Amino acid sequence: MAQAFEVNSAAPIRKERSPWELLSRFAPLIFLLLMMAVFATLEPRFLDPTNLFNVMRQISITGLIALGMTFVILTAGIDLSVGSVLALSAIVAAAVAKGSTGNSLSLDSDEVTGYGWFASLLTAVGIGVLCGFIQGFTITRLKVPPFVVTLGGLSAFRGLTLWFSGGGPISGFDADFRWWGQGMIGPVPVPVILFLLCALICHVVLRHTRYGRNVYAVGGNMEAARLSGILVSRIILSVYVIVGFFAGLAGFVLNARLNSAEAVAGQGYELTVIASVVIGGTSLFGGAGTIAGTVIGATLIGVLVNGLVLNNVSSYIQQVIIGLIIISAVAFDRYIKNRRRH
Repeated sequence: MAQAFEVNSAAPIRKERSPWELLSRFAPLIFLLLMMAVFATLEPRFLDPTNLFNVMRQISITGLIALGMTFVILTAGIDLSVGSVLALSAIVAAAVAKGSTGNSLSLDSDEVTGYGWFASLLTAVGIGVLCGFIQGFTITRLKVPPFVVTLGGLSAFRGLTLWFSGGGPISGFDADFRWWGQGMIGPVPVPVILFLLCALICHVVLRHTRYGRNVYAVGGNMEAARLSGILVSRIILSVYVIVGFFAGLAGFVLNARLNSAEAVAGQGYELTVIASVVIGGTSLFGGAGTIAGTVIGATLIGVLVNGLVLNNVSSYIQQVIIGLIIISAVAFDRYIKNRRRH
């Protein structure tokens, strides 16, 4: 599927596409529409506007992180720590909002004067950026593979979250804080608007800036990018900072939506996020993919999970289905690459 959304930044030469290539290009969107048609037939409640907005609200959290993950995977990297970074960002940001710094964080909002949602937002994205910088620095300067670094980050950041919070939740934010997760602008939930706005910005950065072209170049051929004068280490470091930023932002929005922060938040998010990016057409081998594809991939997973829930399919089976879809997407990507080679 990655081939479907490929962007050739180095040589933007138009060429004729075969029917097969056109079909593969729009495969995620076609699959999404077919899946919606099937679920609408099986369960009429699926097309209810309230249900569809709930789906979009739910995918906005993992969708935000998937935007950052797209940058990472475009450089042929991976980040397995995003769920733990979200949890750490969320718990510290919640503590700032509550005006408490100790381990006894299960405080009633009426008893504590916090620092407000803006300070909490800055804290969340600041923690995320710091986590991303630490991991990016380790990858680029110490030459440790991204898989190893972020796997260690998954454990370390989760441990920090549990130590900081003492395992207890933080709940009870004021109305201004909750608006970022529960508010509406017209009929559209605020998290959905935030997600789509961030997606638009990421799209512009990747498609219309020199930085975006360098991200594609590094993922397409790292050695060639280095020989052409691109500061490869700086690009790789930056993409981990970007995904950390979005994990922190997602943590803030999750706090606002649930009116609570918990140390166990974000567990398993790395699977959903990576699945959204890969299913949307970004190649795990780097150099090919788009933000539009990631938005479609995140929507596809949200619709799939919602449709399965409405049809009373077990959550265990849902994980099996998502796993099979990831394998199918990667296998399809390899098939297209081999087909082009021959």
